[in-house]
Amino acid sequence: MKRYVCVICGYIYDPAEGDPENGVAPGTAFEDIPEDWTCPACGVGKEHFEEER
Repeated sequence: MKRYVCVICGYIYDPAEGDPENGVAPGTAFEDIPEDWTCPACGVGKEHFEEER
């Protein structure tokens, strides 16, 4: 699965880890995260993430 980077703060969403503290289980692809999820580091929405290169 692809990792995604917050272009605002640099937080990396790794699907292998998920974001359990915010209700996203490990193994959840970025595309499957709810649309109202926000970056746990800076609070911006999914639209501010890009696929890691």
